Amino acid sequence: MTPLFERISITGGHLLDPATGLDGKLDLHIADGVIAAIGAPPDGFDADRTIDAGGPFVIPGIVDLSARLREPGHEYKATIVSETTAAAHGGITTVLVPPDTDPVIDTPAVAELIRRRAKQSAHARVLTVGGLTRDLAGEQLTEMAALQAGGCVAVSNAWKPLANTLVARRALEYAATFDLAVFLHPEDHALRDVGCVHEGRVSTRLGLPGIPEAAETAAIARDLALAQHADARIHFRGISTGAAVEMIRQARSKGLKVTADTAIHQLHLTEMDVDGFDARCHVVPPLRTQADRDALRKGLADGTIDAVCSDHQPHEPDAKLAPFPSTAPGISGLETLLPLALRLTQEGVMDLPAVIRCLTSGPASVVDLPFGRIAAGNSADICIFASGQPWRFDAARMTSWGHNTPFDGWEFDTRVTCTLFEGRVVFHREGVA
Repeated sequence: MTPLFERISITGGHLLDPATGLDGKLDLHIADGVIAAIGAPPDGFDADRTIDAGGPFVIPGIVDLSARLREPGHEYKATIVSETTAAAHGGITTVLVPPDTDPVIDTPAVAELIRRRAKQSAHARVLTVGGLTRDLAGEQLTEMAALQAGGCVAVSNAWKPLANTLVARRALEYAATFDLAVFLHPEDHALRDVGCVHEGRVSTRLGLPGIPEAAETAAIARDLALAQHADARIHFRGISTGAAVEMIRQARSKGLKVTADTAIHQLHLTEMDVDGFDARCHVVPPLRTQADRDALRKGLADGTIDAVCSDHQPHEPDAKLAPFPSTAPGISGLETLLPLALRLTQEGVMDLPAVIRCLTSGPASVVDLPFGRIAAGNSADICIFASGQPWRFDAARMTSWGHNTPFDGWEFDTRVTCTLFEGRVVFHREGVA
């Protein structure tokens, strides 16, 4: 009878985990789905399989704070099976799903449905973010305690607006009672209006309605004030402006319980990439100026921004074929998260350990997850990647059902070669030992 778990030894690799201080050539031994030992194997350990990393880096499995898997409700775009398979190809072993599924994740039953379907897929760990209000309508609060007990690791209203500031206050007060993190998408919907790109020179030249910087900063100012009043844990999901970085930096210096992330595309693209009405660059929040991009990079480097996420939003081809304002926003980003993040080291933004932290223990700490770390007894979630092997990204060959990416044709020199989730090999690139 085949054992449920293989005993695996990963040899010849460079273990790198800033959270536990690992940084050197060490072997890794896995048994019963967890890390059994680092360095020498435990007494009596006999590997069923040996993976020769052959020099590449061995890091914790990546934790992604925002990835829409489209199931339930939008299976014509993607499914849990297709997108967790894509996650494995990208070295991602844990993904958080926003609540704007159909039906909305506003009851434990929907959270359990997603958990069960993800368990059947078994390519990555799928955790749910519960709805802040019922049906995300912005008025009646959900039973957050029940959502937390049902496995939701945070609550959010996704990009849906709350009815008013009083609802926001009550929501933060309720969440604070259970020390539950609230994911906030900082956007004043009235200021955004019908905007679809950053308000500036490019929007004026293209004749497209713009979204001002103030749409983000006004929302952040309001939410910081309410969080301070309620003593709540808040996480700003997907910031895009330099002014937001400075506001969060100041708030943290005053002791507010605030964290933040940004999407990986915000660290590489700007409003100039929208030129030519490229709908692949239609995202929310919009791509901002180069000064904003540089400020985001600085905020990531100095720790003001805790994590980088894919903000994965797969779409069918037709979704990007309408006139720019009518196209669906979002980028399919699971498979480019790691290579784009590692590109920051080549551009001198951050050193390698800092980048790995922003992909692993950084996002895990936002919601107190025990993942994103290599330590004996921890779940064996591992990503192995090779560097120094140039390759060209081809959107047509993406594993995700969504091929909507502006990074088609970009060249990278790092690539995932193997991913293990809970001690099982869920992706292994052909031609690699």
